[in-house]
Amino acid sequence: MGILPDFTEVHLNTRDSAREEKVAATKGKNYREIKGMAYTSKVYAPGAPNSKVARFTTGKASQDYTYVLELVSKGRVQIRHNALEAARVAANKKLTSLGEEGYLLTVKTYPHIILRENKMIATAGADRLQEGMRKAFGKPIGLAARVGIGTTILELQVRTADLQKGKDALHAAKAKLPVLTDVKVAEIARVSPV
Repeated sequence: MGILPDFTEVHLNTRDSAREEKVAATKGKNYREIKGMAYTSKVYAPGAPNSKVARFTTGKASQDYTYVLELVSKGRVQIRHNALEAARVAANKKLTSLGEEGYLLTVKTYPHIILRENKMIATAGADRLQEGMRKAFGKPIGLAARVGIGTTILELQVRTADLQKGKDALHAAKAKLPVLTDVKVAEIARVSPV
């Protein structure tokens, strides 16, 4: 233990901090499951936020690429727009050594589902004061993309020499997503002119 006290034990043993940790841990989990109809129309949702995905295409399109790598979903979930952006940034960071013209990274899913939340008082002990209305509609808080089994989330095109770096980039992006994924590698078929 040493000279300094272990603050983690003290922090975790308090009742209020355990409640706060539980709230923070379940936030993303609440929106992962696909429930009900898709709520997509921004006409009926004033104040719906814009997508956090900054760029859907990164790199440069070229005829020189020989392989296409796809990050494919193995489950049926909703992926929030900030998770898609985090996955894109993680993959792009691994690919910067190839240069801007060494790859083409594309986000294939678009977050168009509007997520709603019925905001409640979130202070310590508020669970005894406020229960709220059942099945309340809520206000828009974010966007998500609905993904099915076999849906391509990210697509990456690279040359033969950079194939391993491409796999590493998609492996880094995989960690940012709330679903199990596979990396599929295929060679790009070129049609020779006659």
